[in-house]
Amino acid sequence: MDTNKVIVISAPSGSGKTTLIRYLMETMPVFEFSISATSRAPRQGEQHGKDYYFLSAEEFRKKIQNSEFVEWEEVYPGRYYGTLKSELQRIRDNGKIALFDVDVVGGVNLKNKFGEQALSVFIKPPSLEILEQRLRIRGTDSEEEIQTRLKKAAFELTFESKFDIVIVNQTLETSKPKILSVVEAFLKN
Repeated sequence: MDTNKVIVISAPSGSGKTTLIRYLMETMPVFEFSISATSRAPRQGEQHGKDYYFLSAEEFRKKIQNSEFVEWEEVYPGRYYGTLKSELQRIRDNGKIALFDVDVVGGVNLKNKFGEQALSVFIKPPSLEILEQRLRIRGTDSEEEIQTRLKKAAFELTFESKFDIVIVNQTLETSKPKILSVVEAFLKN
């Protein structure tokens, strides 16, 4: 098993990315989830070191200055997300392959960083209207946050050609075997 390979999965918020990542993690024990760092506040039930590494904006900027990130991005003004080099090393030390759940720009950055060692997968919603329905059903965001996410999703959809594989998530029943198939094929090469 080549622990230098990585799997990068990106999607607009609400596209089903997290569910598909959980499926891969349950189906293929070779993976370890790469925990991202963020400067946003934890949501209810989220834990530091499990869901994210929660840092203040000041701590995040200090780590940027110290070159402690594989990649990072200021997703919204003052709200940073990134992948710590120490996290990638932790996963490799465990003899696992890193599985990244990152926003679209982060996904492109990781693909550029790792090149042929990375498989980048873009999970695409069937439409922006369906995405809006999914965000509302999820019930985790305010109306203002939903509108922000929809604007961002329209922008993120313009990046799909920069990914190795695009999976349109009509239903999880059809998307699960598709993602499993492309990931298994990549790891066999």
